[in-house]
Amino acid sequence: MEQYTVAIVGTGPDPRNPTVEGFAMGYRHAEAYRNNENCRLVACADVVPENASVFAETFDLGEDGIYEEYEKMLAEVEPDVVSVTVPPAIHERVVVDCARSGVVEAVHCEKPMALSWPSAERMVQACWRRNVQLTFNRQRRFGRPFTEADRLLDAGEIGDLRRIEIGWGDFFDTGAHTVDLAGMFTDDRPAEWIIAQLDYREEDVRFGAHQENQMSAQWRYDNGVHGVLSTGTSASLTDAAIVLRGSDGTLRIDADDGPMLELERDGRREAIDVDGETMHGTAEDGDRFGSRFHDRSIGDAIDALRTDKESQLSGRIGLNTAEILFGGYESVRQRGRIDLPLDIDDSPLEAMVESGALSPIPDDGEQ
Repeated sequence: MEQYTVAIVGTGPDPRNPTVEGFAMGYRHAEAYRNNENCRLVACADVVPENASVFAETFDLGEDGIYEEYEKMLAEVEPDVVSVTVPPAIHERVVVDCARSGVVEAVHCEKPMALSWPSAERMVQACWRRNVQLTFNRQRRFGRPFTEADRLLDAGEIGDLRRIEIGWGDFFDTGAHTVDLAGMFTDDRPAEWIIAQLDYREEDVRFGAHQENQMSAQWRYDNGVHGVLSTGTSASLTDAAIVLRGSDGTLRIDADDGPMLELERDGRREAIDVDGETMHGTAEDGDRFGSRFHDRSIGDAIDALRTDKESQLSGRIGLNTAEILFGGYESVRQRGRIDLPLDIDDSPLEAMVESGALSPIPDDGEQ
């Protein structure tokens, strides 16, 4: 049985106290690799030596497996697989360096992909040119509420899919999951256009990136299916986290006061068994760093590497989601519909905040 050596870049702080400064996703990745018989965790790197030492002790890496500089780790350890769990602002630098190292076969990176559209494109291109597999940890694709909804959709249980409604979380951070799931439900088709508006009156910075307070967006995929998103405080227009509306019925995921997955057809509602899983995992995942979703996500990336097939977490597919996210912010900046493919050279939201076009009210509420 072939085994891949694995290294983690960005261990993060104590995983028992996650914050928007650091969520310690490295622990979740490492746990999933440890649970995969095709992987052997051998090293970690973090700019904070104490963080790397605690991580190495947790996963029995030994002193030889601890690095402060990931470049040195790549040169000395030559890992087959690298998980990149640093803030998104430096995803590109680390991912491209891994691709250029000449030793790394696959990179599994955290989401969101990057802080700008060009950065996301450059990562995918750099890995493609060097035949390095690039995947992103959009692990909710493997949760049973979502996979079962996708199965029912493919089986024609609600007829032809017409519209996907999202009322969960936010646009950029959680949206890296929810918009990605919308893409999964449309067989990972690209979008044709997007129109959006947002509110940003309270500063919200997560993992070094600005995050709007409230967002409304609509887009259309090239197969005619529409995506509709409404997020933020008291902003949801849906009666579930995600609603799939078809010509002959509706699927609701995490419905208000309802089951985790519900099929409505011919005026009747039916709860669908998802084996006790929620949108985040299961009750049995409580004593873990991550969830079973992470095991499945890592497993999919490793299986794709073993079989030389494209993972559904691939960077190419991830660009479909990133284009909608950055396109939505560009729609706000341009105050109109944005036709895709996207052609911008920055992060519209970051640029609007930096220019003062978006000015959050101070924390004390004074204007």
